[in-house]
Amino acid sequence: MNDPIGDMLTRIRNGQLRGKSTVSSPASKLRGWVLDVLADEGYIRGYEKTTDVNGHAALEISLKYFEGTPVIREVKRVSKPGRRVYMGVNDIPVVRQGLGVSIVSTPKGVMSDANARANNVGGEVLCTVF
Repeated sequence: MNDPIGDMLTRIRNGQLRGKSTVSSPASKLRGWVLDVLADEGYIRGYEKTTDVNGHAALEISLKYFEGTPVIREVKRVSKPGRRVYMGVNDIPVVRQGLGVSIVSTPKGVMSDANARANNVGGEVLCTVF
């Protein structure tokens, strides 16, 4: 797998299109940090670490719906393995006039765009969520 974050976001997108309550993804620290930001911003209910049938670590992601429609309307991968996108604190994009969130990997950890501006740090823009 070349793009683990893109894979996880696609699993979330596909699970919501099918109306699933949970989706599973292989576990990694970076995926967990991205899911922490999504949970803090209210886009997913949460996640827990489990093991799959082969004994590998996995993340069970609980999806969130509002009146039958998915809370996540749009999720886009910004920085990809073939083209990394780094931005300073003043260049981090505002998603839909502040209604959405950009997830940024900074030297101080993975955080939302608002937290990155508050901490005055830039970094790699992983994805945008609305």
